[in-house]
Order: sequence, then C-alpha cells, then structure tokens
Amino acid sequence: MSLAHISRLHGLPVHVFPQPGAGDRPLPEAGAVAWKLVSGLRTDEEDFDEYWQRFLDTVDPAGVRALVLGGGAYGGDLDGCEPGETAELLAQAADRLTGLQALYLADLMFEEAELSWIVQGDVSPVLQAYPGLRELAVRGSTDGYGGGPGLEFKPISHDGLRVLRFENGGLPAQVLHGLSASELPALEHLDIWLGAEWYGRTATVEDLAPVLDGSGLPALRRLGLQNADIQDEVAAAVASAPVVARLTALHLGRGTLTDAGAEALLTGQPLTHLEELDLHHHYLSDEMAERVRQALEPHGVTVDVSGRPELEEGEERYVAAAE
Repeated sequence: MSLAHISRLHGLPVHVFPQPGAGDRPLPEAGAVAWKLVSGLRTDEEDFDEYWQRFLDTVDPAGVRALVLGGGAYGGDLDGCEPGETAELLAQAADRLTGLQALYLADLMFEEAELSWIVQGDVSPVLQAYPGLRELAVRGSTDGYGGGPGLEFKPISHDGLRVLRFENGGLPAQVLHGLSASELPALEHLDIWLGAEWYGRTATVEDLAPVLDGSGLPALRRLGLQNADIQDEVAAAVASAPVVARLTALHLGRGTLTDAGAEALLTGQPLTHLEELDLHHHYLSDEMAERVRQALEPHGVTVDVSGRPELEEGEERYVAAAE
C-alpha cells in the first residue's frame, strides 16, 4: 500500500506555499490552513533554506497553526535537507512561529521517496522548542538498512502534546525507550507503526510494555499499534494490557494479524467498552472476521475488518507500509 500526501492536519486543509514564480495569487489567512512547504528538489531556483525564509517573511508566522514539511525539508533518496538541519530550522523559528499547534514531518509519498528511505533524526528538540505544540506526526525512520542517523525520541517533558504519531516501515527500539521515559501528561492519542524487521524494526513487544501499562500516559484514550510484522504478538500483549480498559479506540491494523491474534483479543479482557476497533489490512479468515464483528458490534463498537490482501501461492504475509 502506497502512502498518500495528507490533505488535512489539525482540522485544517493543507495548502502548499507557492514556489518561486508562481504569481501573486492571494494567500489564505495564516491560521486558516495547514501550510505545506515543499521545495528545492533538483532545481536551481531556490533551495529549501531560502524557501523557508521567504515563507516566514510572507505569511504572518505568529498566526500559523499547522505546518507540513515535505520534499526539500526531507529529501529521502532525493536532494534535500538532512533531518538535523530541518530540526534546527524549526527550532530557530520558534520565536516567530509562536502559535504553532501541529507539525507533520516528512509528508512524502512513493514518487518522492519510499517510506523506508525517509531518514529522520532526533525529533525531541522540536518538542522542546515548541511547548505549545498539540500534535506531532513523524513519517520515516532510517534508510531501511541501518543507514542515516535514524529516528530518535529522547526523554522529554511536554505538558501540551495531545497527539503523537510515528509512521514508518521499521521502528527503532530507542524510540519506545525514549517515549516510555518521557512525561506526556496530556497525550490522548498515540499511534505507533512498528514496521518490519527487514526494514529496520528493532522494537519488540517487550519494548511496548510501559505503553501497555498506561500509568505513564494518564490521558491516553486512543491507541494505535499498527503495521507490524509481529502483529499477532502485539495483539496477544494488548489482550491483557491495563491501558485497554480506559481506551475508546484501538487500532491494530496494517500488519500481519491472523486468526491467532484475533483469538487472543476475543479471549482476553473485554473490549465492548470501545467505540472503535480497527483491524484494517489483516489476514483473518472470513469466519474469524465475522466472530470479531459479532462479539463487538452488538455492543455499539465500530469494527473495521476490511482490507484483507489476497496472497499468491507461496507469498508471505506483509505489512501495509514498509518500502
């Protein structure tokens, strides 16, 4: 499954800041859209630093509420800034982007850079620079084979963050370690894509234990543990996890979930208090998918068991997003 560009962030429609020479069409109000910056890929017109500065000098930066960084800020396998350079640009502009509430790092799709080639670095300095940030999404991790600095999330205290998403084809264990050691008292929605070992996943179910315990995330209500080549193991751990009792939404899709993982969910703690259970992209039999629906839908739970891939003979199960 190829990832698409996002169309909305923080409830705002995404609007691309114009390239050089795009004309003098009126721009939206600074706080009316999520501004996307994408520039500087294989052109001599304007590198990303210049494009970034023109954005800050053109749009009222204090009014910007949501920001999406794409090509140029993150080049993947194309020309673009290194992740540390992008983090530094963001940190340096914190005294101007004083109203920023949402940030999406590396909105790249297949034609620009495969997911496994979007290299990230330490994203903690961004949170430190923006104490008012409410939502952070990070796409990418390493180059898929251990190259590049790799995604890091060092321990941090942040009182405002409510939504945190990691979208990647292979999650390093150190991200979960940093997350578990952080203080995020307002975090309501956590979405973690674990990915596949072949594409750099070193995170294990054991690394998820502090998240599943839930004591360090008192406000958590929506949890996604998705896109894993160990999805059955994840489901088995979730089945007895203390945090589940206070969740309203649980997303365990995009991965290699089979009847064994679904059976663990059905025989574990009750899930009838949930508002939604999302298992989209799975490998359940028709019988098991129906069992899940019948167990939960009569209690008002919205269940998604769509998107079962059809495997060719000899083809192995795969996660939805890796390359």
